[in-house]
Amino acid sequence: FKQKTAYEIVDCDWSSDVCSSDLMAGLWRLPIIYVIENNRYGMGTAIERASSIKDMYRRGETYRIDSAVVDGQDVWEVRDAAQAAIDRARKDYAPTLLEVRTYRYMGHSMSDAVSGTYRTKDELEEYRKRDPINLCKAKLLADKAITDADVEAMEKEIAAVVQDSWDFADASPEPPLEALYEDVYVETTT
Repeated sequence: FKQKTAYEIVDCDWSSDVCSSDLMAGLWRLPIIYVIENNRYGMGTAIERASSIKDMYRRGETYRIDSAVVDGQDVWEVRDAAQAAIDRARKDYAPTLLEVRTYRYMGHSMSDAVSGTYRTKDELEEYRKRDPINLCKAKLLADKAITDADVEAMEKEIAAVVQDSWDFADASPEPPLEALYEDVYVETTT
């Protein structure tokens, strides 16, 4: 294979297609980085009740893919693990599988209660103590990399961007029904 300089990002669910690509990545030592975002639940089912493999990163062992578990609540650890995987892909032309363990604070859908049905308020509060944004902000403040004034300015800017985006979407006309079929299938000549 000739190495290209373009990089692609693909987002997909774990399925037979991903397992097939894992197999090929392991056999051919392809420079692919797989990320499993493990928020502990598949909709409302705890991972312990839905999978015989509790440590998702171990799926890579089946295909001889270097794998690691990463604390998704720690942005610095995620950055370091991602950089190591990028370096492995670029230098060794080899695949990596990262299981990023994080937490979903909101329900899976509008009909999914935040707590009470399959997780407790105590569980939710424990994870809120390790919110990645708050931990990152605290570290940057402690290291004097930013000030409280910087944080306030960023929060105002973010709120303005979100509001502008909301206003744009709210003022935009509904797309035509034909738009549902755009970019769904690829037209081929064969």
